[in-house]
Amino acid sequence: MDESIQREQQRLTLVTRKPCFGLPTACPSCFPVYIYLKLANVSFDLSYNYIFPDSDQIPYVDSDTYVAYNNEKGGVIESLKEDNIVNLDSEVQNLPEWVSAIAMINSWLADAILYELWVGSDGNTTCKIYYSDLPWPIGKILYLKQVYNMKQLLGISKDNAERREEEIYRRATAAYKALSTRLGEDSFFSDNRQETSVLRGKLLEQANLVNLLGGSEDTEVEGDESFDYE
Repeated sequence: MDESIQREQQRLTLVTRKPCFGLPTACPSCFPVYIYLKLANVSFDLSYNYIFPDSDQIPYVDSDTYVAYNNEKGGVIESLKEDNIVNLDSEVQNLPEWVSAIAMINSWLADAILYELWVGSDGNTTCKIYYSDLPWPIGKILYLKQVYNMKQLLGISKDNAERREEEIYRRATAAYKALSTRLGEDSFFSDNRQETSVLRGKLLEQANLVNLLGGSEDTEVEGDESFDYE
């Protein structure tokens, strides 16, 4: 049997960082890969790596005989396409509305996740996702450094903080609406978490993105330690 066919028949596991904001994963690097697999209608298990959340290999997709890491071959999505595992682009390249929706998810929605993780929250969620395995002083320093870096990346200053926040969430809403429109009556996320945040509120505005009566995906938890920055 052809190797690519064998790979396609194997069930994939997507390993990401932790969920939050009503999203299956609150990691801006992991979420686009989750979206990509979902839109490609690929069956996969979702697993959270709690032991090495700062690893540059995350996210990664693996099966019995295959693995695609974030830090290799241009990232997970590019590896999946190159290795003939999943190629959503070939299916939607002639559908401009899908291309537009995916682009907004990968940019505008990713920016909103970055903002809510590093700027728009008290840091507790970020700590649990990235630094729960580190001693408090080291985690605190890394957190504050990353907050500064994210503000620089998102173009946030004291003078424009409020305006940028409004713009970021407005774009996130547009991304959710675009995805909702493309899905029609289909349900996308399966969610039973109770976090409250602006981004989660924007998600819940699109009814077909959330199945509130369903359970979350099966997960394989690799350790679970957290500490409070406060």
